[in-house]
Amino acid sequence: MLELYHAAVAPANLLPTGLLLFVLLYWLTVIVGLLDMKTVDLDVDMDADGHHFDHHHEASWLNGALAFFNLGRIPLMIFLSFVFLPLWVGSILLNYYIGNTSLLLGLLFFVPLFIGSLFVAKFLTLPFVHLFAAMEKEHDGGAQAIGKVCTVLLPASAEHLGQASVRINGAPLMLNVRSTGAALAKGDEALVIDFDEQRRCYLIEPV
Repeated sequence: MLELYHAAVAPANLLPTGLLLFVLLYWLTVIVGLLDMKTVDLDVDMDADGHHFDHHHEASWLNGALAFFNLGRIPLMIFLSFVFLPLWVGSILLNYYIGNTSLLLGLLFFVPLFIGSLFVAKFLTLPFVHLFAAMEKEHDGGAQAIGKVCTVLLPASAEHLGQASVRINGAPLMLNVRSTGAALAKGDEALVIDFDEQRRCYLIEPV
């Protein structure tokens, strides 16, 4: 374990280690509720077929690249997490086996390792693409929830995401929610008033 620590903080691995620490700190802030999972994300348009496009012709190649790597279909930080972890592992192993401790040579290795990690992340995030696609379908059905009264299952406030249940055609539907007014506790009833596209959650207010 101590050897791994020394390898992680060695000059040759400092950049990959720093990137990995960045995503770990990000997920820690998400867990404690200081940030939302969609706080850091890309604003990319999507056409009816689910492929990204840009209204400006000169940037179409960028949207094609984003679509190839599943960006826009999953949150940016999930993708970066699956990039930086294999990047860090690859850097640790490569520099260990060739005996490199040079920062300059480590930066030289960083470029091909980063490119390789992008392709690794593309395949590792495929299950999340299907998961978020299913969530999008759930949102389409959840549009019927707007204007209905829901029951809070997990506490919600303007800052913290909660959950609520609303009955659609007799069947319960689970919603991720935030309160536009006072904080709501488990068991409270609230009115679903809108859907927040940026934060991907429903807005509710006490009734």
